[in-house]
Amino acid sequence: MIPEIVSFITRREGRKFRRLNPVDDSLVNAERLVKGQGISLYVHIPFCRSLCPFCCFNRYLFREDLARRYFIDLKQELEIYQGLGFSFPDIYFGGGTPTVLMDELGDFIGHLRRQFDIKQISLETTPRELTPQNIELLKKFGVNRLSVGVQSFDDKVLKTMGRINGPAEEVKGRLLIAEGQFDTLNVDFVFNFPGQTLEQFAADVATFKEMGIDQATFYPLMASPHKKDALERKFNRVDNSREKRFYDVILKELYHGGYTASTAWCFSRGERMIDEYIIQSDDYIGIGAGSVSIVQDNFYVNSFSLEHYHKIIASGRLPIVGWRELAEKEKLRYYLLTKLFGLKLDKSAFRQRFGKDIDNRLWLEIAFFKAFGLVSGSDILQVTAKGMYPVSVMMREFFAALNTLREYHIEHQI
Repeated sequence: MIPEIVSFITRREGRKFRRLNPVDDSLVNAERLVKGQGISLYVHIPFCRSLCPFCCFNRYLFREDLARRYFIDLKQELEIYQGLGFSFPDIYFGGGTPTVLMDELGDFIGHLRRQFDIKQISLETTPRELTPQNIELLKKFGVNRLSVGVQSFDDKVLKTMGRINGPAEEVKGRLLIAEGQFDTLNVDFVFNFPGQTLEQFAADVATFKEMGIDQATFYPLMASPHKKDALERKFNRVDNSREKRFYDVILKELYHGGYTASTAWCFSRGERMIDEYIIQSDDYIGIGAGSVSIVQDNFYVNSFSLEHYHKIIASGRLPIVGWRELAEKEKLRYYLLTKLFGLKLDKSAFRQRFGKDIDNRLWLEIAFFKAFGLVSGSDILQVTAKGMYPVSVMMREFFAALNTLREYHIEHQI
């Protein structure tokens, strides 16, 4: 009952992020954006060598000419933010597949290091890109955390997903070569995929534990309505009623098995880096086609179209195509959501950011979480074992709502 309640409320709140205002004058955005200082930077690289049918992020089949032009555009977008006074100590690369052009990636990271005092870099890749040569290059670039999108070690599950990783034993070998080469090596898994069994997923978790890899992040299927329909036509029914049984495997084997829960989805051997900039930074800038940003409680969406993105950048403007100022309750609830997803909410940090006490502004929400034993503590609220799955559901619903926004912009090439 509790997951259903938080699911409904979060879905309703997440839909509000799709109500965007058009951007007619970039100066309006510039004036709002000037306030951002020393926040996280997300860099979106939207190219892949093959497209997974379940992925809702903005991505395109790799074309070298477009990819090289894109890296030039990224530098120009970055220069606009520099001109507004931004500095970025923490960098997160996502996609797509950021490692599709290693020479351009290395050049761009070098450019970032020359412009900013970089503290840490987190970057995503795929098993196909995880070669000894690339590992050495990524170390040379100064990548601190490498995340590998394995999704499953089961060849049958991967075939169902339309995922091309190569033989499972080869993937395991590549991961073991990368282990210990970075501050954090993370492996991404998907759970509750149509047709995936509990036994197959439990075997993936067991394999991860046996390999001794630093960290694993488990993503529930977060398909937007159209993507869900497409998956069901091709594979099987997307059944969220099974989801908790999958999550219980994670809780039993990792949460209660000696691992540190970094988020509701991420479990580490000791303290490790995570790539959830929405937790670590109250404000963040996203650059690239299809990125989003939150600065001073304003939500911004970049163009998803490669051509439109390129044309806007060439005109010297930010590629923002929509924005909205979050209402009072929206920004407070978004903050609550992201901090609970990170499993800890410091009331004094809330008071410092908003100038208000959370017990006064969100008293009903806090009372609900406490009454059902989902959080504990006084000055610092900690998510309990009972609260882990409801928090996972909340974030799944929020991201699924954002995926409908992505879907609309991709479909209409906005």
